[in-house]
This record gives sequence, C-alpha cells and structure tokens, in this order.
Amino acid sequence: MTSNLVRENNETGTRREAEKFITPVASVQETPDGYLLELEMPGVSKDGLEISVENNQLSIIGRKNTTLPEGTLLHRESRSQNYRRLFEIDPSIDSAKISARINQGLVSLTLPKAEEVKPRKITVS
Repeated sequence: MTSNLVRENNETGTRREAEKFITPVASVQETPDGYLLELEMPGVSKDGLEISVENNQLSIIGRKNTTLPEGTLLHRESRSQNYRRLFEIDPSIDSAKISARINQGLVSLTLPKAEEVKPRKITVS
C-alpha cells in the first residue's frame, strides 16, 4: 500500500492526492572499497532530501522547495515535481556505513563493501 506517498496537496486540506515523483538521472561507479552512486536532483536542498534503507532497498526522495519569489510569474520551464529513486542493494554492502552528501543538486552516496567481501591478500607461511 502506498499510503506513505500520500500527502495533502491543496490549501483547504479537504482533498488528498498522491504525491507525484519523477525519476532522477543516476550513475553508479565501483571502487575498490565499494560503490559511488550519484543522482541529479536540481532544486533539492539538504532539508528536502530523505534517504533510507529497509529490507535491502535503498530509497532516495528529494523534495524541491516550492516557494516562489514575490511578483507575477511570467514564464516557467522547470518542473515542480519531486524526485524518487529506489535501488535494491546487494547484501555485500555495509548499509550501516552508507554516507550521503548533496552539492548544488548532485546527491552523492558512498556505499561501502562489507569487510568480509573485500579482496584481501593472504600471506604464505
């Protein structure tokens, strides 16, 4: 059930509508220690970012600040929708050590590999 994706969408508060999301562009790079996941979410600030891991599913939601400057809007080409992306993460990723940062709408997540799956050198005695 998607009840967690429902919010009040109007000013009177009498009607509920499903929140609309668009899928942000993402790229994944593998490093020796883990993975780097980057998502483009223009218009999203640190306060509008929500990242969670549950049942090996990584959820990233970015909400734009919808405050408009004072004055009359004459033309707008940017979308007012929010972003949402879900990833199934491998059990070899140490989900307790996932870290994230955002800089000018680029969300970067570091997903470290668990110590037991990292390659190691074995010395011969």
